[in-house]
Amino acid sequence: TMELVQLDEKIEDGTPIAIIDTTLGEIRAVLYPEYAPEAVKNFTELAESGYYDNTYVFHSEKGVYSAAGCPNKDGSLSDGFDQSRELVKRETHQNLWPLKGALCSLTTTFDQTFIQKFTGGGTYYCGSRFALLNTAEVTKEVTDEIYKLSESEELSSAFADKGGIPAFAQNISIFGQAYKGLDVIEALSNLETEEKTEQATKPPVEDIRIISVKIGTYSAEEEKTSSENK
Repeated sequence: TMELVQLDEKIEDGTPIAIIDTTLGEIRAVLYPEYAPEAVKNFTELAESGYYDNTYVFHSEKGVYSAAGCPNKDGSLSDGFDQSRELVKRETHQNLWPLKGALCSLTTTFDQTFIQKFTGGGTYYCGSRFALLNTAEVTKEVTDEIYKLSESEELSSAFADKGGIPAFAQNISIFGQAYKGLDVIEALSNLETEEKTEQATKPPVEDIRIISVKIGTYSAEEEKTSSENK
């Protein structure tokens, strides 16, 4: 019953999207409120409030992914920030996978009851900061393992053809997929970074910022006009 919606090339008019404007260029991503409603809600409300305006790309993992949407360059949150925004339950769905171009909500904490510490289980929470996935090395051994676990040739082929980070599968909240700006995502994950920070992040040496995040709906006519004007 799995449907790999991130591979859909045709986007219907009216589909919710995010337009992420960075100092390295623009990224446009489809949002999936039907599969990750709380993550999309949190992201959308923060974007519409202007929270992401002029925030930092605070982590660049060589060739693999970048993390962004933080007011401080080291990835730390400012005093007084609404902590409820950091306690959104992780959402995973069989239709969403950590393919190249995925827009994800970063995990903030893990909560276990006393009993769960012995029996297993617990709840992961995500927050305001987000990741843009580029790709790890996806070998045939990896795709064979994906097929063995999922019994889906389409999924293993998607990782082989598109790229992504298989180790994140069903371990991170995915709530969007970029359909424009993959070159920007690649650039954001290949920045020269500082050696060490207290937050264990890898901030770019040069300040790279999210200029704004705008929420809208997809319009084929508007996309055509936008492309023609560039």
